[in-house]
Amino acid sequence: MNQTSAPPVIFDRAALSRNRARAQKMDSRHTFLKAEIADRLFERLQEVNRAFPNRADLEGSFACYLPPEEQGKYTPLERVASSVEAPQSSQDLIIANLGIHWVNDLPGLMVQVRGALKPDGLFMASLFGGQTLHELRHALLTAEAELTGGANARVIPFADVKDLGSLLQRAGFALPVTDVDTLTLTYAHPINLMQELRGMGEANALVSRSRKFLRRDVLLRACEIYSEQFGLADGRIPATFEVMYMTGWHPHDSQQKPLKRGSGEVGLAEALKAGKPPQK
Repeated sequence: MNQTSAPPVIFDRAALSRNRARAQKMDSRHTFLKAEIADRLFERLQEVNRAFPNRADLEGSFACYLPPEEQGKYTPLERVASSVEAPQSSQDLIIANLGIHWVNDLPGLMVQVRGALKPDGLFMASLFGGQTLHELRHALLTAEAELTGGANARVIPFADVKDLGSLLQRAGFALPVTDVDTLTLTYAHPINLMQELRGMGEANALVSRSRKFLRRDVLLRACEIYSEQFGLADGRIPATFEVMYMTGWHPHDSQQKPLKRGSGEVGLAEALKAGKPPQK
């Protein structure tokens, strides 16, 4: 008998909660990137010519960055593991802003989100992608291998944009759309970048993370490697943030459907011979 294996547990939800709680006590200026991406999501939403009476903000990561008159239109939607606490087919819109890259079972969560949407309801999300913080990952791994002979994962793995479309389809979403922005921010020093990640609640919460503090000599060497290999002419260091966006709709009969293969009235070869484009 076939049994479905449980998804691997990569992220420590308790550690993530502690990191987020600590971030809330830090300078709010550290969250400017989350605010910027929330603004970009909101702009995308404004381009959708639809009314969304019931709007949900997954994990409260989106509406808090909107103007006050917009914040009240959203209901916080919490999640536990890979489930969302919302009645089936209850929401017209669910938005997640820079949070679901921490989900252990992303396909499972997306199935739950689709189930919480009404027919023709919309899901929009932003999340960090595979190239995010590649400079910091390289510097830390290289320094630790050089000084200790081993290395611990200190920057989490991120999904690849090419996988998002198939994830949406597997979860049962219609009309899936994905795209990506690559942002390069600069900092005076790698320590400033690490401090900002803590202030964003993006510190390491891997299950496999080392429970020991990073040795001072390893940290200093990592900063040297970062500056030597990636430093800019003005002495600052760049940090890459690849931001992926995905959009999908709960299926509904009113939605556009692709034509069946071979259903065109005029073949391509015939149309080319006639010197005109194929007729739909």
